[in-house]
Amino acid sequence: MYKEQKFNLPELKGLSKKSVDEHLKLYAGYVKFSNLINDKMCEYAKDPVANAYVMGELQRRFSFEFNGMRNHEYYFKGLEGGAKTLPASSKLKKQIEKQFGAFENWLAMFKMIALTRGVGWAMLYWDKETKEFTQAWVDEQHLGQLNGLSLVLGLDMWEHAFYLDFATDKKSYVEAFFNNLNWEVIEDNFKKAL
Repeated sequence: MYKEQKFNLPELKGLSKKSVDEHLKLYAGYVKFSNLINDKMCEYAKDPVANAYVMGELQRRFSFEFNGMRNHEYYFKGLEGGAKTLPASSKLKKQIEKQFGAFENWLAMFKMIALTRGVGWAMLYWDKETKEFTQAWVDEQHLGQLNGLSLVLGLDMWEHAFYLDFATDKKSYVEAFFNNLNWEVIEDNFKKAL
């Protein structure tokens, strides 16, 4: 059974309490429906032949709910504890500079990924095999997740994340997200991914 996490979020600059509270309710729904699907799968598994179609559709839905749950956990954890900068000596910053030439080069590229048309997520992954970062746009939250890679940073680009505060101004939302980001959390994600 999956448990809804509680996040210690300070007041965020540019992201209203109402917007964050609504976003957290959506996250809670992903946890709830991940558990509900698991329960239903156990129930339907008692007669898998008769329930094959329903089980297949539930399994398809599970990836949407589960990834919605996990992606939001990375997103909200990155905002816990207030904005903190990334020190020049950090392993994460050094690896980004090694791979992209400069931190600012990577950040500009990541922000452009976040502005991809449609709903989804801008993701920064670590690939243990190549020992490099991979960036990706994930449609919705389950189409395009990259297998075998560890998520370091996830930026929610669904309208629910920004519409109350920014309407259709995605660029200002992306700036607000990075202005509130706790880079110590992202550094920790990277260290765990190594």
